[in-house]
Amino acid sequence: MDGALLYDLLSWMSPSYPIGAFSHSGGLEWAVEEGLAVDRATTQAWVLDWMTLGGGRSEARLFAFAHGAAARGDRDALLEIAELAQAMGTSHERRLETTAQGAAFRRIARAAAPCLALTMLDSVDDEDLAYPVVAACLMAGHGAPLDVALTAYLHGVVSNLASAAQRLIPLGQTDGQLLIAGLRQPAIEAARDASLADPADPFAAMGQAGLIADFAAMAHETQYTRLFRT
Repeated sequence: MDGALLYDLLSWMSPSYPIGAFSHSGGLEWAVEEGLAVDRATTQAWVLDWMTLGGGRSEARLFAFAHGAAARGDRDALLEIAELAQAMGTSHERRLETTAQGAAFRRIARAAAPCLALTMLDSVDDEDLAYPVVAACLMAGHGAPLDVALTAYLHGVVSNLASAAQRLIPLGQTDGQLLIAGLRQPAIEAARDASLADPADPFAAMGQAGLIADFAAMAHETQYTRLFRT
């Protein structure tokens, strides 16, 4: 991978990419209120479980399948993945989180990093477009290898959750960076695991055990005080 593509990946997954990620906590805000995430160790455990057992595991597979379809130029397969991704939203806030960021990512990418692959998603409405699908489509369209692209995506999500934890717990700046560093190897392994998933039946490749994280997203909808949208 050349330096220009690396530069682009860093830009697309940067906190400065204006998709509103800062306003989402993925249910972490409820976990903090309930005392499930109270310091670096418990927050890192929460994010690790989400990434390897819960919604992050499914997102990684959706990303991998969308990346493969976009790289092959298989529009029908890509649209099937897009439909599955929005159907995987286990609550109103889960769906809001992925589609709000997905729509914003596509809007900015069309202007800042256009590519032919993105046009394969033109028939998908903003409210039905999941973030991992459009991110994977853009990266595949610009030739980013799957393992590198997916690792970059997971790093972006982990970094945003660490940022949310810093504001919620609050978690110190150093602890936030230690949290991100502590999840480096699990993120690499999660990306590798997802890249090996069988794309023949994407639905069969789904599966997660992050029930508490899904409950957190549901409970957050009626949480009395909230800093985040989700």
